[in-house]
Amino acid sequence: MTTPTGPAPRVVIADDQELVRTGFRMILTARGIDVVGEAGDGARAVASVRELRPDVVLMDIRMPVMDGLEATRRILAQDPDCRVIMLTTFDLDQYVYAALAAGASGFLLKDVTPAHLAAAVHLVDTGDALLAPSITRRLVERFATGTPAPSTGPGPGPGAPGVHRDLAALTPREREVLTLMGRGLSNTELARRLTLSEATVKTHVARIFSKLSLRDRAQAVVLAYETGLVSPGDADDDGPS
Repeated sequence: MTTPTGPAPRVVIADDQELVRTGFRMILTARGIDVVGEAGDGARAVASVRELRPDVVLMDIRMPVMDGLEATRRILAQDPDCRVIMLTTFDLDQYVYAALAAGASGFLLKDVTPAHLAAAVHLVDTGDALLAPSITRRLVERFATGTPAPSTGPGPGPGAPGVHRDLAALTPREREVLTLMGRGLSNTELARRLTLSEATVKTHVARIFSKLSLRDRAQAVVLAYETGLVSPGDADDDGPS
């Protein structure tokens, strides 16, 4: 994963462990990313986003006062342009699945490398989504077998009102792009696989989002296997990491 050039994202770090926040702040600051605020619980995270209007929030799932799932729902309700990356200790954490329904644009394990952390922030800031390969594979298996994610209440997930599951509006090429997105391919990998320019791929992706009322790539991935475009075992092992 490469770090794109462009304006530095503004980030809020929400985690109840001060040591984690400090470590992430040092990593991001050293790589030119502006950490504009920190929060030790979900309620403070919501307040910080309202006040500081960051581009990206690094959000721990389990926090006191208000957990990361509820905080994510409230943040995206008040600021739909904000992007949230959920932080988790275990890639099998059941709440990782619930975070998709809450509107998270990506997931990272807390033992992520410094380079991957910074690249992930840039990635979601550009409107992409981040799904670690190990999480993606389990996510595909869970949804494809019909196991429901933990209840999270109303949210912008693929099953929520406003998200269209009918793929008839897509062109054959758009269906192909959606299928490959569901397998975990990035725009760069899509361009290489389909022998297209990245600009053309981005156009296809934008049209898919518009036609299906999808917020971002995370919803597209889930929709791809909820509608049967992707089945267990289809996810590329060498997808985005």
